[in-house]
Amino acid sequence: MRAGFFVGILGLAGAILQGANVTEAVGSELVLFPSGGGLSAIAAIVALLTAAVLVAVGIFTGYPIATAFTVTGAVVGVGLAMGGQPATAKYIEIVSLWVLTPFVGGGIAFGTAWSLRHEATTEERLVPLLGGLVGVILANIEFVLLAPGSEQASVARAVARAAGTPIFPSMVVVTLLIGVLAGGLLYLDIRADAAAGQRHFLLVMGGLVAFSAGGSQVGLALGPLVPLLGEGPTAAIPITGVLLFGGLGLLVGSWTGAPRMIKALAQDYSSLGPRRSIGALIPSFIIAQAAVFFGIPVSFNEIIVSAIVGSGAAAGGGEVSREKMGKTVLAWIGSLALAFALSYGLFWIIDAAL
Repeated sequence: MRAGFFVGILGLAGAILQGANVTEAVGSELVLFPSGGGLSAIAAIVALLTAAVLVAVGIFTGYPIATAFTVTGAVVGVGLAMGGQPATAKYIEIVSLWVLTPFVGGGIAFGTAWSLRHEATTEERLVPLLGGLVGVILANIEFVLLAPGSEQASVARAVARAAGTPIFPSMVVVTLLIGVLAGGLLYLDIRADAAAGQRHFLLVMGGLVAFSAGGSQVGLALGPLVPLLGEGPTAAIPITGVLLFGGLGLLVGSWTGAPRMIKALAQDYSSLGPRRSIGALIPSFIIAQAAVFFGIPVSFNEIIVSAIVGSGAAAGGGEVSREKMGKTVLAWIGSLALAFALSYGLFWIIDAAL
């Protein structure tokens, strides 16, 4: 429950500061309308209701139904039922990331967990290096509050702009300084107490992944609403207000549904220890931030589960529940197809009746 509480708070922050890219992509880039419009109110209701029901079933059965799969399938289903055209280029981009995620995330997780367990490497040096890598990424993550208006900017860019120096060289210097600072602080922490340093790093990484989840997942829920709100000065509700509303939904969901999924992810797929947890969280953070940056609706369940399985495999095949993993993959594929079919059929029936 304490984990769920903090995840909710960090997810809310991520939704407000980083949720705009995915929200706009889901709202306007999955289906193309010749008239330039978007989903109608009825279509948005059908898409969100279909996705919500499927995700709720997954939560209460202990299988992490991928929100990205259900929402994407539902939005595309109602959009095509409305007469929209498929956005083939965007679909290729999305599916490519979905297919690569298990291999890239699982591979990085396996390599990280294996390195932490191997006798040739020392955690006293490797963990601070990983901390420095995280610091470098953090320096270049874009946030809404660091740029004027609705623009976004990274910490490195904001500092370079404020200093009035050439942007690129200054960004490189700021990035390196933040990376060295993060790695150095973690090194001193681990030197003082290795076990405590690992726990502190895990807490920070868990928080960053929760923050990234908020920035990614809020867009899946709010994207279908964007065409209904208008754009620019004529918008009924500013995008920041919409993101805040969605973030509050994530907050409530974390406080009520998180404990069940925490148990499923931490125990059912693989038995996680500190090293395997670090191995799982590093690629999860990297992939999630890449998806947020490019505005791609990504399955956070796929990211996390793949990373957990990859890190668990570093300890031997017996650490990974193959049966659970197989059922989960089937649930991912089935939820995408079922969401598309249900939303398409339900909207067609409602449209014909009305």
